[in-house]
Amino acid sequence: MGDDLGDEWWQHEGNSDVSEKEEENDEQKQSTEIPQKKSTKKRKSVTENPDDARKKKKQKKPEQKECVAAPEKNEDDKSTKNPKKRKRKKKTITDVLASSEPKPAGPADLQNLVVNYFSDKRSVIEQEELALPDSSFLNSNDLSHTLSSYLKEVCPKWAKVQKQHTAKSSVVLLIVCSSALRTIELIKQLTTFKGDAKVLKLFAKHIKVEEQVKLLQKGVTHIGVGTPARICSLIDREGLNLQTLRYLVLDWNWRDQKLRRMVDVAEVKVDLLKLLETGGLVSRSRSGQVKIGLF
Repeated sequence: MGDDLGDEWWQHEGNSDVSEKEEENDEQKQSTEIPQKKSTKKRKSVTENPDDARKKKKQKKPEQKECVAAPEKNEDDKSTKNPKKRKRKKKTITDVLASSEPKPAGPADLQNLVVNYFSDKRSVIEQEELALPDSSFLNSNDLSHTLSSYLKEVCPKWAKVQKQHTAKSSVVLLIVCSSALRTIELIKQLTTFKGDAKVLKLFAKHIKVEEQVKLLQKGVTHIGVGTPARICSLIDREGLNLQTLRYLVLDWNWRDQKLRRMVDVAEVKVDLLKLLETGGLVSRSRSGQVKIGLF
């Protein structure tokens, strides 16, 4: 058998084992070499083409901007789609009064103001006691008078009334207005009417209540001009007595820079109604002791 196969048989057997081992080694080398090549290829793609990577980054930037800008467009769309949600400006008192023509006040204006204000604050009997009859009023200003000409018309016997007044801490004529500046203006307009009468300004700006109480106690004051809040404070402190009062004039028709009248300012209106009630002016006007004029 050995001779028939020859001596080469033993060589082939050993060589086959060697060749198998070499094939296995080759396969292992190939399996290890392939991923190395892939990794080198990736590295080369990054290192060899840096410009391509920059281009890709540049291309991504506008996409990001578009994503950020997208909600702004949506907000604009919402504002255009829902115009009803926009708040409308409410009309102010100035707008209403600017569109209306000024009309002279009459007794009905004050009567309605008193009724409407106290309708839910007083009982029916108390409301009847606060009602002002037409006989309580002087002639109203028809917007053609100055203060002096109006007072001369409604107080024709002023010189006599002035001489008869001798009580301290009281006045014969009380003029009520909305502010300190308006008080000073009205006092200047009294020059042709007052004669020898002493006039005292009754407002809170730069003047303490105690100082005004002392001035009223020092001598006789004939005319008082001021705001309803300060007049109420003087009455509460017993610095001002209204028992000798004959004429109450309300600066009703005058308008400020915002075209508001005295009764259009909420605080002034409340103080005025308080003065009419707590100062006893309503009851005295109902009995005919005080006459009310709307200037």
